[in-house]
Amino acid sequence: MKTQNKRRDRLRRGLVALMACVLLMCGMTIGISAEVVFPANATPTKVYLDGEEVLDGECVIINSITYVPLRNFCNLLDQCKFTWEGSTGTATVKTDDLTLTVQNNALYIIANGHYFYTVGKVMNLNGHMYVPIRPLARAFAEELTWNASARCVELTTVGNTRAVEKASYNSDDLYWLSRIISAEAKGEPLLGQIAVGNVVLNRVRSREYPNSIYGVIFDRRYGTQFSPVSFGTIYNTPTASAVIAAKICLEGYTLSDDVLFFMNPRLATNSWISRNRPYAFTIGNHDFYN
Repeated sequence: MKTQNKRRDRLRRGLVALMACVLLMCGMTIGISAEVVFPANATPTKVYLDGEEVLDGECVIINSITYVPLRNFCNLLDQCKFTWEGSTGTATVKTDDLTLTVQNNALYIIANGHYFYTVGKVMNLNGHMYVPIRPLARAFAEELTWNASARCVELTTVGNTRAVEKASYNSDDLYWLSRIISAEAKGEPLLGQIAVGNVVLNRVRSREYPNSIYGVIFDRRYGTQFSPVSFGTIYNTPTASAVIAAKICLEGYTLSDDVLFFMNPRLATNSWISRNRPYAFTIGNHDFYN
């Protein structure tokens, strides 16, 4: 019996030593900062902050969009606290004046409640989150200029704050814009939903249509303009993506200032738009026209 107990003790001590060794090795691995591996189509570029080059060797252009490393960019501008939620791939950055949420593969970031479209997806490059620079500049209230001749980004600090003010969307505008987007483009890609919102806002700005979102949606001057008004689906609760698309539109992002019409050619019962308006582009199931 004593011999068996000694064997158990030796085995237990061996297992403890092995676990300690594994933990030590894991700690060493975690402490090593992996190098960023850029996609084959990435082109190095430079970023200047108030005339001084920053993030040397860390900034790239991918598909005509300038990307910067989230953590290093934010730390340049303010003292930041970072948290990471691995299950959703979401980074949260906090300063005294800013709460910034960035999710891997997303097409927008959230800054103090504002929804800023990124154009290109947020990327995780070998453990480093890379984000298009333009929305980040807006989040930190930096003025951004693209120097075409030098092919670089120039950031200029303006004012006394380095954070966009808290978002405050007009409740009626958000209510109706999100509902028409959801009713017309539920299931469409985010960009297609944004394009539908662009059509509504372009009509608001046009002299040919009412000057409010509600007025445009319920305009009956030439008959019902949007079928969800006739079907009653305009009153349905909007999808989460439609609300996001509406906020992005209300932030001023637009694919075109000219599109005023859209249609699903596979479902449309009237071809007036395609016969009388200039074609602009297609996203998902919708064709858009000026």
